[in-house]
Amino acid sequence: MKKHYGKFLVTAGTAAAVLAGCGGGSDDGSVTLELFSNKSESIDTYQALIEQFEEENPDINVELEAPPEAETVLRTRLTKNDMPDILSIGGNATYGEFAREGVLRDLSDTDLLANVQSSYVDMLGQLAGSETEGSFGVPYATNANHVIYNKSKVEELGIEIPQTWDEFIAALETAQEAGEVPLYLTLQEAWTGMAIWNGIAGNVVPEDFAEMKNNGEASFVEDYDEVADKMLQLLDYGHDDNFGIGYGDGNSAFANGEGVFYIQGNWAIPEIREANSDVELGTFTLPSSNNAEENELVSGVDVALAISETTEHPEEAEKFLSFMLEQEVAEQYMNEQSAFSAVEGVYQEDEVFEGIREYFENDRLTSFQDHYYPAGMGVENLVLDMLINGNKTEGLEVIDSEWEAAQNR
Repeated sequence: MKKHYGKFLVTAGTAAAVLAGCGGGSDDGSVTLELFSNKSESIDTYQALIEQFEEENPDINVELEAPPEAETVLRTRLTKNDMPDILSIGGNATYGEFAREGVLRDLSDTDLLANVQSSYVDMLGQLAGSETEGSFGVPYATNANHVIYNKSKVEELGIEIPQTWDEFIAALETAQEAGEVPLYLTLQEAWTGMAIWNGIAGNVVPEDFAEMKNNGEASFVEDYDEVADKMLQLLDYGHDDNFGIGYGDGNSAFANGEGVFYIQGNWAIPEIREANSDVELGTFTLPSSNNAEENELVSGVDVALAISETTEHPEEAEKFLSFMLEQEVAEQYMNEQSAFSAVEGVYQEDEVFEGIREYFENDRLTSFQDHYYPAGMGVENLVLDMLINGNKTEGLEVIDSEWEAAQNR
């Protein structure tokens, strides 16, 4: 007997590996589940929650695996028919591929999605594709692109929080005229530029761009023209070494007063505060459109909880997911990870996020465009090359061609 996962071939001859690698039973009737996480920074949080779950469910043991290069490890294990019982993975192209190829268990007939914000459920559905029926993951922790600002500097400069792109550029002009670094950039590391790319694209590019691109109905040259223009425009408001400073040094510099605005995400807040616990920070959504009412917060599924189709213990796995969705548990994860939650009624109370809270409460959310790009495309490096070279048209043409190449690999 053979079971096919699209490109992935699994044979019955590796059954022993499944039992060894995934959760199993024991002589005393207890069950062991393997939880695979792609985030090393959440290990301590997960360990504490696992301990609590095991106290409430003494017949279920949960073993956490959170290896470096987690996505590569997971793909390798899949080819060996050695999938973990429960997956805690990003809502990106890999999740979509796993959902389409039958790697994940369909959760449509469970109650696990009953109290999850519909925007995030829809995002996972888009990743799986319109032709894939079912729900294969539970949106859990979410993140967001936004502008972080130094409250003291903004107040000193008399800047009002911008609601449109033109107002944002005017605010940058005001900071520049005052001798400040208007926008702190950390483009030594290509991935940091994607906070700007996604922040702009989320509101000016069609939400179904990826599907249109695959159908030959869209292109980066045509649909990302405005995104590229605005990214290149922002370079004029950076510092003297836009491409020479990395993320860690940038967080430290911003924490200590270098820069008025910083386009990043909620994940940067803890590091900035660690560098200077006294810094006063605020946030607002990047107003990439000149129609304020159309500007939504770019947010995505940072952690999706899923169950392997091959697990021997689906009921116990569902029980763990139900535990994770309890309000107090979701709040603990969110607070310890400085994340946002997809669970309805669970909001981030940290005052630094006051400026974007209404977007979560009113479901004014749009997704990270690059979550729908082909896996392995390396778009962050292509965008960085475009910014360094300053050639918009050529840069977008290269991104178009790399999309096709990634799809054909």
